[in-house]
Amino acid sequence: MTNRPDTPRSRRERPAKPALSRAGIVATAVAVLRAEGLQKVTMRRLAQELDTGPASLYVYVRNTAELHAAVLDELLGTVGPAPAGGSWRERLRGVLTSYTAMLLEHPSLARSALTARPSGPNYLDLIETLLALLDEGGVPPAQAAWGVDLLLQLATATAAEHADEASEEDWDALRAALHSASERDRPHIAALAGHLLSGAGPEDRMAWGFEVLIAGIARTAVPVSPQHPTGSEENS
Repeated sequence: MTNRPDTPRSRRERPAKPALSRAGIVATAVAVLRAEGLQKVTMRRLAQELDTGPASLYVYVRNTAELHAAVLDELLGTVGPAPAGGSWRERLRGVLTSYTAMLLEHPSLARSALTARPSGPNYLDLIETLLALLDEGGVPPAQAAWGVDLLLQLATATAAEHADEASEEDWDALRAALHSASERDRPHIAALAGHLLSGAGPEDRMAWGFEVLIAGIARTAVPVSPQHPTGSEENS
C-alpha cells in the first residue's frame, strides 16, 4: 500500500527550522522591507515569515522601533566608504549623498529614519567616516562631533521630503501662489518668487545645503556646558 499524498508527515520527517538569531530576524525584516515597505515590517509579520511566535522575537529585539533601527543599520552597510579622489569636502558630500540615495530607495524607511536611533556597526562606521573627513579638513573635534548630527539630519530630511514626490499639479499650484504674491503685502516673496523654486533639482539644493553646513560647522564653536567642559579649549 502506498501513502496518500495528503498523509500527514511525522514531525521527525519535517526539516528542522533554522535557529532564531538577531541577524536572521534583521535579514528577514530587510527582505520584507524591499518587497512591501517598512509598514509591513512588524513583529507579527516576521513571526509568520520565520514560522514562530511573536514572543520569540522579543528575546532578540525589544520592540518594533529597535527592529526598524536595526534594519536601517543593516542598509547603511551599502553606503560604502568615502570616495578615493577629490577634496575632503567633495568626499564628505559623496558619503552624505550616498546615504541619502540609500534612503530614497526605501521611502518608508526615509521617514522612519528621522526618529530612528541605530547603534549597530554600520552606523558607527558611517559616523567614523564623517568624523575622519571633518578632521582631515581641520574642523575642531567638538564642532565635528555636533556637526555630524546636523549633516545627517539634512540628508535624512531631504530623503524623507522627496520620498513621496509632489504631483506636477501641486508644484504648479505653488508656483502660481508665489508668482502672484502682492508686492505690497508680501514684497520679499514677490521679489524672490523665481529663486524660491530655482535649481536643477533637489540634488543641487542638497549639495548647497551640505556646503552651508560644512562651512558653518567649521566656523561655529559649540557652547560650553558642564557636560562638555573641554569645549572652550578645543575651540579657543
